[in-house]
Amino acid sequence: MRTKPLLSGLAAVFFATLGATQAFAQDAGELLGAPVSGKMGFQPAATELARDIHGLDHMLNWIIGAIVLFVALLILWVIVRYNSRSNKTPATFTHHTQIEVAWTIVPILILVVIGAFSLPVLFKQQEIPEGDIYIKVTGYQWYWGYEYVDEGFAFDSYMIGQPATGGEYMRTPEVEQMLADAGYTPDQFLLATDTQVVVPVGKTIVMGVTGADVIHSWTIPAFGVKQDAVPGRVAELWFKAEKTGTFFGQCSELCGKDHAFMPITVKVVSEADYATWLAGAKEEYASIETAPSAVKLALAE
Repeated sequence: MRTKPLLSGLAAVFFATLGATQAFAQDAGELLGAPVSGKMGFQPAATELARDIHGLDHMLNWIIGAIVLFVALLILWVIVRYNSRSNKTPATFTHHTQIEVAWTIVPILILVVIGAFSLPVLFKQQEIPEGDIYIKVTGYQWYWGYEYVDEGFAFDSYMIGQPATGGEYMRTPEVEQMLADAGYTPDQFLLATDTQVVVPVGKTIVMGVTGADVIHSWTIPAFGVKQDAVPGRVAELWFKAEKTGTFFGQCSELCGKDHAFMPITVKVVSEADYATWLAGAKEEYASIETAPSAVKLALAE
């Protein structure tokens, strides 16, 4: 079948580039921003945006908890005070102006308070600042494409274990070895990618997000960012990472049968390490431009 030579060609490209990036992957810092089995709650915040979202969520939980407690106590009081044994003669009135005014004004005040705290968080996300680095992100079925616009190079990012990287969507010993060679643990299967977005710590990163076929969604929970990738449109998000390490995300919009197999990996490194990576990436990913020739040759066979 023509599919097998194509996959072989893509796998060859992957293994050719994996060796060049292996040492860098192993020095990228802690593997952060990943889901933890049995845990609940947010991943630790790595940006100001994420901290704002966490703070807003905690505030809303207190408000919700207070409302639930008040309503529960009110229902309990009504049950005890106005049951048929305690209240032999039920009241016959149909209106109570003071209570009706109260249950109208109080919710309005609660919503005003919530809006006063939530709108600044929303505006901070949506008002895109001047970026130090601009990256174009394109969602495909089922992988991500990244273009460092100001640097003039681009690359695609596949999950380690996809057929394009030599896997079969299964955590086999061969795939575990690929994960280890790239600096990951076996637990990062379904999260780790063969190439990663690399950005410097403390710099403002602006990403233009779009889709090439269907709607995808680019998400890094630890950064507090999520943006739908809509074909024909470019929407922007931004973040400024405050700690080094490797952070994981997933496509968060159902986009087809392999939706579960298009993760996102972002490495945050020091400025010096970023400059080193950038110099190598320009040469490395420029050489990958010859990859389509190998694929075309495989297809011709």
